[in-house]
This record gives sequence, C-alpha cells and structure tokens, in this order.
Amino acid sequence: MAVPASLDTVAVVGNGLIGHGMAQIFAAAGREVVLIGRREESLAGAMERIGASLSSFAAHGLLDSAEVAAAFARIRTSTDLGDAAAAQLVLEAVPADQAVQDEVYGALDRICAPPTVFASGSGQPASDLVANVRHRGRVIAAHFWYPPQLIPLVEVCAGPETDPDVAPWLCEVLRAAGKEPVTVDKEIPGFLGNRLQYAILREAWALWSEGAASAEAIDTVVKASIGRRLAITGPIESADVGGLDTLHAFGAYLIPHLRNDPQPARAVTDLVEAGHRGLPSGRGVYDGSRRDGERLLAEREAELFRHLARDDAKRG
Repeated sequence: MAVPASLDTVAVVGNGLIGHGMAQIFAAAGREVVLIGRREESLAGAMERIGASLSSFAAHGLLDSAEVAAAFARIRTSTDLGDAAAAQLVLEAVPADQAVQDEVYGALDRICAPPTVFASGSGQPASDLVANVRHRGRVIAAHFWYPPQLIPLVEVCAGPETDPDVAPWLCEVLRAAGKEPVTVDKEIPGFLGNRLQYAILREAWALWSEGAASAEAIDTVVKASIGRRLAITGPIESADVGGLDTLHAFGAYLIPHLRNDPQPARAVTDLVEAGHRGLPSGRGVYDGSRRDGERLLAEREAELFRHLARDDAKRG
C-alpha cells in the first residue's frame, strides 16, 4: 500500500480529552483539521478548550498571537463522519468501546479511499480495530498521552496486517508536528508507557494499602528522586549509568519481594466501589477537602510547559 504523498488535512474523530488536543497539535503545525463529534454542543466546548489551550501556549512564549489565530482558524467542526473524506490522516479518539470502534472504522473504510491512514489514539492495538475494515494495511495505533498538546510522546504500533510503510510515514508526520514518536515493535496490552506506569502504580498502591508508608511519603519518594532522574535518563539507561552489575545484583535480591498481584490493591478497589474517584469526586486515597486540586493541576501544567520550552529551545 502506498502512503499519502503529502499531508494537507487531518480528520480527528472524537472531541474529548484526547481528540481536541490532537486537533490543536496539527492545526498549530499548519495542517487543516476537521474535528468530528456527535453533538454541536460538545464540539463547541472542545473549541473553547482549544482556544484556552492555545492562549496558554502564547502566554508561555511558545506561540505568538498571529500563530494562535491561524491555528484556531484551521480547525472546523462537523457532526458528519463523511467530512473525513478529504483527509490524508484520520486520528480516532472515540471511547474504547468495541462496538463503537467497529462501527466507526467500518464507516471510515467506506468513506476514505486509500492511501488515507487511520491511526487510533484510544490505546487499543490495531488488530482489535479492523473487523469491519477491508483495507487493513492502513490501520495503526498512535497512542497519545494526556494532555496530548503538552506531552510529546506518541507510541506508534503497527498491527500484523499494517503495511510496513505506514509506521515510518506516521512517525515522520508526528515529528513534523513537534511530537516525539517511538515505535513499539509488537502489539502488547498497554504498549510501553502504561505498562511501566502501572508497574510503579501497582507497587505504590500496595505499599500504601499494606501500611508501609503514607500516600504523601510514597509520592514524595518518587517526586524527589526517580521522578527527577527519569526525565533525564530512562530506567534502562539509568541502570547502565549506575552500573549494570550493581543494579542486577540488587534486582536479584529485591525483585522477588515486589508485588505481582493480578488486581489493584484491595484498599483502592474499596474506595472505587464506594464511589470515591479521586480529585473528580473530592476524595480518593487523598482527602480532596484538604487539598487545592486546582492549584495542583496548574502547577503540573506549568511544569509541562517548562519542559516544552526546553524542547523548543533544543530544536531551535
């Protein structure tokens, strides 16, 4: 299968947390974008969020006012999936519901002629998305991290029927849009990032659940040590830097003591079953009434912008 010769138009199907960020990324990179959702009201809300996010980029010196206006103007909204027909790249960001995704991909396969590429940002492997697709060589996973306009990583993973030219083409497109794609060489549940994230989260939840330390202590350990170091040297790189023989020897001692429970810690399950969802509901492991959630999110966003500024300076 040939890949698109150029990229002028990107269609984003789904206007939620990931979808509206995808639309912003490609509009800011100079592409025409059609953002497709189910309801005009939700699309209007997505455009408001995009406008606010673009303004934040300007406030942090990453875009000027003219670039913000131009990016916003490149995005149009639609409730008609047929408006994806003109796109060379379709990014899917619908809920990870098999019936919904089968319906969407089947329709897109009829609407969009090859070589238009279909890239799923929903975290599902490509092989789970092609039941209703005839031209399966153009379907690939492109796992963006939230918030996608602030996190550079995109995990690109071809399925067994994906054409071999699609992943390199998509990685080039993503780099041109300012992202940092990595290629996952085989389909595995969760790809790379979530597997690493949940390995840490399982251990952290277990340590808290069994009373080894408070949530505050566990989070401080990560933020004040490996959280800083891993932004510079990843886990495998850090082990090589520290001395592979030393890390291997300590691993031989410690790994047998790490949790390998097949389910989240019981204490966390109890919270969820009681309706405690964390910050969205006001209580989780932490008591939301004793925390300034808005300030926490603002501090996190500011730090992500500082990382983006450093990335931008390196590219410049």
